[in-house]
Amino acid sequence: MRYRSGYAIMLALVVFITMTVYAPEVSAAAAAHAATTSHEISAASASHETSAATAGSGASGISTTTRADFRVTPEGMPLRPVATFSIVARDSLTGQMGVAVQSHWFSVGPIVPWAEAGVGAVATQSFVDPSYGCLGLDMMRSGRAAGEALKGLLAADPGEAVRQVAMVDAAGNVAVHTGRKAIYAAGHRTGAQYSVQANLMDSPTVWDAMAQAYEKCEGDLAERLLAALDAAQQEGGDIRGKQSAAILIVSGENTGRPWVDRIFDLRVEDHPEPLVELRRVVTLQRAYLKLNEGDEWVTKGDMKKALECYREATSIVPDEATNGEAAFWVGITLAGEGDREGALPWLARANAQDERWARLVPRLVAAGLLTDEDGLVDFLVSGMKKGTGK
Repeated sequence: MRYRSGYAIMLALVVFITMTVYAPEVSAAAAAHAATTSHEISAASASHETSAATAGSGASGISTTTRADFRVTPEGMPLRPVATFSIVARDSLTGQMGVAVQSHWFSVGPIVPWAEAGVGAVATQSFVDPSYGCLGLDMMRSGRAAGEALKGLLAADPGEAVRQVAMVDAAGNVAVHTGRKAIYAAGHRTGAQYSVQANLMDSPTVWDAMAQAYEKCEGDLAERLLAALDAAQQEGGDIRGKQSAAILIVSGENTGRPWVDRIFDLRVEDHPEPLVELRRVVTLQRAYLKLNEGDEWVTKGDMKKALECYREATSIVPDEATNGEAAFWVGITLAGEGDREGALPWLARANAQDERWARLVPRLVAAGLLTDEDGLVDFLVSGMKKGTGK
């Protein structure tokens, strides 16, 4: 992987400070200054091949751009791009925003997807410049719409012809750029509050298939993002194969607690089937989100709601997926509520996965999570071992 960020960052800051009005055009002086920095930026590319759709109006705003005629490596640029297909989107019901991506490149997760609760989401790929992520979020946080932010960054980038970048802001405005020298098959498509984009694909049908899958899929934002990635792979995906994938989803509102605002932040660094593995860990994350919610209710003293969350977690994944942990906490919660008989089947399920769960039970007394009245601890431990033969 190669980065071309230092000069672009400097120029982006200059453009950001000096621009007086973004939409519909970057100031002529800033755009001219950026154009003189590269032999690759011509008058024909002054528009930066950027499309934008404003979702606030309720219109679908679907547009398609294809750059399928580029076969030449740009002068002075790295030879190996981060060939990628990705989607950025905002859920109109929850306000959640996210990015999902797959690539035949090791550890794509730290580079392509960027998102911040209450601000927006960015995917930066092709001959990737990661500064589009952090600077794009900075500009959207300052009040710039996605289209304005992207236009300013492109004007400051001498390598814009080989970039592929998409952004969505907290209002649902979408902007995307596929540089004229992104490697075939490269293109993008935008719809209501989303953009799909791809480069170095096996087929130019990838982005249309992604858009259709996203629009047709029912479920939460994570499920719809995964559906788009699956559709891309079904069309052939990256012509070089598959290696890594990632998904990043944040809340629509910023609570000031990023550990809460980041709902999904999952990466598959190197795997023969990265999308299969990504879907597995997304499902596992759903279970652990419920476990975490249950823990929150425990700290608030609402054991009924905690129990509901723990039980739901056990319905999302099998016991072996959590090494019995989800079942264990259902059992402990029931025991703490006085239902020792009801607790035993759950605790036995946990012990069937790992006998160390029985060793953990006595330690919960000192932590205040369990009492030892009427020999409760011995009753539970012996019942766990008897129920599983361990």
